Amino acid sequence: MLCDSYNRRIRDLRVSVTDRCNFRCFYCDPNPVGCTSNNYDLLTFREIDFLCAIFVSLGIEKIRLTGGEPLVRKDLELLVAKLERLKRGGLRELAMITNGSSFAKKAVLLRSSGLDRVTFSLDSLKPANFRSITGSDKLYDVLNAIDAARSTGYRQIKVNAVVVRGRNDDEIVELARFARTNDLNVRFIEFMPLDGGRTWDRTQLVPAAEIRETINQAFPIILMNPSRGAETAWRYRFADGAGGEIGLIASVTNAFCGACSRIRLTADGQIRTCLFSTKEYDLRSLLRSGASRNEIVDLIRFAVARKESGHTINSPIFKYSSRSMSAIGG
Repeated sequence: MLCDSYNRRIRDLRVSVTDRCNFRCFYCDPNPVGCTSNNYDLLTFREIDFLCAIFVSLGIEKIRLTGGEPLVRKDLELLVAKLERLKRGGLRELAMITNGSSFAKKAVLLRSSGLDRVTFSLDSLKPANFRSITGSDKLYDVLNAIDAARSTGYRQIKVNAVVVRGRNDDEIVELARFARTNDLNVRFIEFMPLDGGRTWDRTQLVPAAEIRETINQAFPIILMNPSRGAETAWRYRFADGAGGEIGLIASVTNAFCGACSRIRLTADGQIRTCLFSTKEYDLRSLLRSGASRNEIVDLIRFAVARKESGHTINSPIFKYSSRSMSAIGG
């Protein structure tokens, strides 16, 4: 079992398989540099599988594949098939977060390889606004990907929307309607300072409470559980019994740090204990030096024991993360 110094049990592992992305979202990293893909620094599928097996043996129950955009990594289904075997050793769920631009053509293959669940990023339903936010014209590819996931049998399909004042806050109600119409879990995420250009401005933050009230005025919603537990989102159902669900991730105004159960493995093999970490733990170099399994376990436990109590966005001592979101993995 992995527990940090605050007695939080670590059950969830985010594994970035690449820091490359075919979108250029302004709130992430519109001008990425130093991508690791096709570079010696990038962990191989064999290395990822080996490390994930160790993490699962230490109590990790959920693995989420992230990026960058994970599907720009060639033959990702081969990694999914490798990791699927870990379900015999305690892994309960294998998931992925994707921008959806190329998901539809691999939906069946990924599902048959062992992918249980998928989350899509979708910040706008308007083509021009989608292009403005993502630098891409692939809105309809993303919508087709969501349809493909539904028809292929993925469970609990989620859609993430980062809400930024002046960019897409006028679409909150339409995104909530999208959840109702398509029986989806649409999660609204507060804008965080994880952009590569470090231009985050608090005036662009739309608080989760404001998002909730905006939705509630159009479609009354009811809190499903008085506690988030270790989940990131406050969950709401529609009062009129319509399908779908609303999630509110108040990463800035009401963070879930106190119950955080997550740890991250970057595409170049670094352990990160928080999105906003300024320190990383070099698992790749240890692995490639021929270290024993026990030595790798010791480094994982060492890193977990130093997991931060939480971020400091609302404090004068706040420091930007050492990397942008695209290089960390969501």
